[in-house]
Amino acid sequence: MAEMRRLALEAGARIMEIYEADDFDVKVKSDASPVTEADEAADALISAGLRAAFPEVALVTEEQAASHGQSVETFLIVDPLDGTKEFINRRGDFTVNIAYVEAGVPTRGVVYAPAKGRMFYTRADGVAVEEDGPFDIETPGTQRPIRVAAPDNAALMVVASKSHRDQATDDYIGKYAVKDMTSAGSSLKFCLVATGEADLYPRVGRTMEWDTAAGHAVLLGAGGQVVRFDDHSPLRYGKEGFANPFFIAHAPGVALQPA
Repeated sequence: MAEMRRLALEAGARIMEIYEADDFDVKVKSDASPVTEADEAADALISAGLRAAFPEVALVTEEQAASHGQSVETFLIVDPLDGTKEFINRRGDFTVNIAYVEAGVPTRGVVYAPAKGRMFYTRADGVAVEEDGPFDIETPGTQRPIRVAAPDNAALMVVASKSHRDQATDDYIGKYAVKDMTSAGSSLKFCLVATGEADLYPRVGRTMEWDTAAGHAVLLGAGGQVVRFDDHSPLRYGKEGFANPFFIAHAPGVALQPA
């Protein structure tokens, strides 16, 4: 975790250098999604660091995923810049995500939102914490254990995607008694459930494992759950192609509605 935290901070610093520049390069990948020089710089930095520190552990990253066709069970997985659209539009809701998956379950993860000044991770004992800044590379600041809220099913707090909101998502949310809704970009949505700022985050749309693994680990460490949308079984990792089904991240106690 110390190495993952350090690499997330270093990548975040590099991302912010590019974010605060007058202009930066944006390209379009084969799946029509955007990629910036910040994605590529952060990917190179994190990949080099993880391979040096953990040479025996398989590594999957968003920018190098094409080289990983087969399924794996225990591996490191990285999204160097989750929320590229938020980054391009300078909205700030982007994150650096590094996770360790064991036997299909994300057990360790760090989510760092450099523009927001928020950092969440699982400690070595598996407990999820939010660290207070300033974020020193070598010496962690105050770590506050975080915990999911006890939900009130008559007045739920819901968080949904800022860039990928659609009618199917709204239709599903409409099955619940909602007190209030908020929107957030990237993996921050998992962290809002983990801190008790939201009770429920449904995702009715395409995601990849690198989008979700670190936030999933943080939520698990805070007592939360992430389940498949169709049958409410636990969301697993290391699937061939690394594509996720639709899913629901939630605090225990939320009365999940059928798909």
